[in-house]
Amino acid sequence: MLLLLLGIIVLHVAVLVLLFVSTIVSQWIVGNGHATDLWQNCSTSSSGNVHHCFSSSPNEWLQSVQATMILSIIFSVLSLFLFFCQLFTLTKGGRFYITGIFQILAGLCVMSAAAIYTVRHPEWHLNSDYSYGFAYILAWVAFPLALLSGVVYVILRKRE
Repeated sequence: MLLLLLGIIVLHVAVLVLLFVSTIVSQWIVGNGHATDLWQNCSTSSSGNVHHCFSSSPNEWLQSVQATMILSIIFSVLSLFLFFCQLFTLTKGGRFYITGIFQILAGLCVMSAAAIYTVRHPEWHLNSDYSYGFAYILAWVAFPLALLSGVVYVILRKRE
């Protein structure tokens, strides 16, 4: 049982790290000496030094992506906190429903953010100079892991 709890906590922390990195790092779209993320657009030199960074456009869709990514982090942190609280207060045989629901909500939020970002950039699909960066890919990787973690929490029962 202890090994299972450790595995669940490691999975949850891995999801949290993926969510934080994908939200913070400036690598959602890369190419042609530019790197774009949810917060700013930066131009870089060939050696990798950052020259100029400008705030991202105030588009409503980009603000919704920012909001849903932040919500996914909040839901995941809240889920981890609730897991530890329920671990010590839940009665024997109880299930971690609240923890699982918040983690599933985190997964759905990150999926929504990545899907909106994908749909709203059709001009970059046609331009071969730009490609999706690793932070964008990490957001998509965090989605199934968060859902898996949430389902595991819902199925999990507390034992002595």
